Amino acid sequence: MLKRAGILEDVRCAGFIPKNMAWRKVDGTTIVSIEDVAKAKSPEAMTVLPLNMLGEIMLSHIARDNKISLKWKHRVIDVGQDENSAWAVVQEDDGTEKKITADFLCGCDGGSSQVRKSLFGAKNFPGKTWDVQLVATNVYYPFEKFGYDDMNTIIHPEDCHVVARITKDGLWRVSYNEDTKLTFQEVVDNQPGKFERLLPGSPKPEEYTLVNINPYKMHQRCSDKFRVGRICLAADAAHLCNPWGGMGLTSGFADVAGLAECLEGIAAKQVDDSILDKYDEVRRTLYYSVIDPISTGNFLRVSTLDPDKALEKDHILAMCAEAKKNPKVRETLDQGAYAICHDFTQYFNSRL
Repeated sequence: MLKRAGILEDVRCAGFIPKNMAWRKVDGTTIVSIEDVAKAKSPEAMTVLPLNMLGEIMLSHIARDNKISLKWKHRVIDVGQDENSAWAVVQEDDGTEKKITADFLCGCDGGSSQVRKSLFGAKNFPGKTWDVQLVATNVYYPFEKFGYDDMNTIIHPEDCHVVARITKDGLWRVSYNEDTKLTFQEVVDNQPGKFERLLPGSPKPEEYTLVNINPYKMHQRCSDKFRVGRICLAADAAHLCNPWGGMGLTSGFADVAGLAECLEGIAAKQVDDSILDKYDEVRRTLYYSVIDPISTGNFLRVSTLDPDKALEKDHILAMCAEAKKNPKVRETLDQGAYAICHDFTQYFNSRL
């Protein structure tokens, strides 16, 4: 998707390709690791880049494209459609309302999507909310000094957390679980003690630089439909999953890539708009068959397993261990990343 959008080269330049990934015990001991997790020599190698930096790259490309119009401070308050068009009613900062009309409307407006609420109601988003909140922090701290890899997942029933490098200059993401009953201020007040207990070297606040901290709830939810006439949903507006393993962002990219293929096919008259029913069917099926079970399994793996028995009890960790000595298993493991993808051009009269 990034390559087709023309931004992959800039993303690679701004980000970095991670080396190894490890699952660890809370004392830092490695349970199992994957070397060259990103397949560095592959043209599709995994690249790490924070979303704010990705957004800046996208904005710079949009500014050079006169076919794209970006409107800031336009809040969607309703959507509608007829047999020929779809529209969004938006409200500007001064309260002025206006209607923006197009052939199709795509709701990519996040988990609290007004597009979805306008279609199905404010409370109709089937699924569940986990009884835990995840606290995401960005911090400068020399984890490499303690032998940590670029990507680290710590398995523990109470103290599971993730430690991952996210920028070239050494900014790390540290995410951990907290009680849902805690207020934001209580989460902030607890953070120094959490870091001292969880992180290698038991650091005091003066030994690291905390850039930000953000607690949020975790969900497993999926809309009943991703297509209603000329209006479609994608990414978090269509479905949510817990962030363990990064399935939410990557599946959102896969949604958007697939929806773009469908709309391009319609515009090129290589397929009629029934392709959007196929989009709805395929992407919802992939949520329930891949995204939901894998993200759920990722969370349960880190939060319920006994770390001393994890390698013995968990088939994914066992597969990672086997992959270190069996190239065929490693290939199967690597190809699993593409399970969320789907080529919609196969349904066209001729390929784009």
